[in-house]
Amino acid sequence: MSTVYSQFSELKRRLEAREATIATVGLGYVGLPLALAVAEAGFKALGVDIDARRVADLNAGKRVISYFPENKIADAVASGRFSATSDFARLAEADAILICVPTPLDAAREPNMAYVQRAAQAIAKELRPGQLVVLESTTWPGATRNFVEPILRTSGLERGKDFFLAFSPEREDPGNASYTTKTIPKIVGGDDPRSLELAQILYSSVVTKAVPVSSTATAEAVKLAENTFRNVNIALVNEMKQVFAGMGVDVWEVIEAAATKPFGFMPFYPGPGIGGDCIPVSPVYLSWRARDVGGEMPLVDLAVRINTGMPRAIRDRLGTELAARGKSLAHARILLLGIAYKRDVEDSRESPALELLALIEEAGGRCDYHDPCFPVFPKTRDHAALEGRRSVALDAEAVASYDAVIVTTDHTKVDYALVADKARLILDTRNVLTKLRLAPTDGRYLKA
Repeated sequence: MSTVYSQFSELKRRLEAREATIATVGLGYVGLPLALAVAEAGFKALGVDIDARRVADLNAGKRVISYFPENKIADAVASGRFSATSDFARLAEADAILICVPTPLDAAREPNMAYVQRAAQAIAKELRPGQLVVLESTTWPGATRNFVEPILRTSGLERGKDFFLAFSPEREDPGNASYTTKTIPKIVGGDDPRSLELAQILYSSVVTKAVPVSSTATAEAVKLAENTFRNVNIALVNEMKQVFAGMGVDVWEVIEAAATKPFGFMPFYPGPGIGGDCIPVSPVYLSWRARDVGGEMPLVDLAVRINTGMPRAIRDRLGTELAARGKSLAHARILLLGIAYKRDVEDSRESPALELLALIEEAGGRCDYHDPCFPVFPKTRDHAALEGRRSVALDAEAVASYDAVIVTTDHTKVDYALVADKARLILDTRNVLTKLRLAPTDGRYLKA
């Protein structure tokens, strides 16, 4: 029996028997749920993260993500199947290594692969024969093979011979109670049959269904297609919102009515822009890669411009409405309801509310926020200047003191009745007060 086949067959056996140790690099909103799902499936799960404080909190069983069941992490730690570490040398213990690190945009709004690069370099130092490496981070088609694989080969090992390499895009939806890591099907791609087979065995053991595709580039493209589809359609309804408003038509009413058609229509909803690490980012990666191969995607580029331009459009609308009431934005006090990018999640990545806050203050206005998920704004990679700012209390006196309140995130734990009663001017970017039948009818309430 050849050495290559022996390594493959032993790893296959360990995965099928759930005797393998699975390491997850990056314990954020993607990596941590995945690591816990791996542990729940019966594997030994090792989480690896550079944040020593987060590692300590996880090993203490603390609930570091608010929408997790209260004892989810504590139970995983107590079972002995999950532990966390900041020691990357322990990657040598793993049979499979899953890379779940950020792939944001850089200052020029182009792909930033620095986190993936550093993770791959750390893995290469510890890589040994018989390991499977899977990239989960959103990236451009060809990145696993042309960017990650060469880094791993600096170990002196060869893909498909000494180690195995695959791509399986994350499909995590933070805070979604209907779909969990386990119940969302996983796309799996490999550039050689053995890598694909091993990755499929692993994910089939962890999630309800693993869906194999022909290559890592195809799997990478699937992720970009999913998120670009959403970005383009959200841009469409954001554009409709603005033109329908000029016609005296409520776009939310239009969408709800159109959604009664049982075919040919899928509802998407407008908002203050798009947040998170996927939907705003994936179309940029796709368009960047298209240019790299001599193509172009003008529709995608336009959608990105529309969505990234929404905070400025709302800021300008605010200025117009204040001026109509005899108030200058440059001397106004504004309250944002929500800085998280989505409802009931303590995640501010690419949040349009933060861009809106910056634009208001750039125009001379004073802007505070209220967000039950962010009592104190934490240290982040993109908004260092906001670190330490505090959520203001939402009481009658405070609400009445602001020249305008903007609903930027439709959190459930907000006293919207108080806002409807006391706010001087309300710009609702989420249609939440209308949904709750709280919208004032005296001219103070505007959909933005």
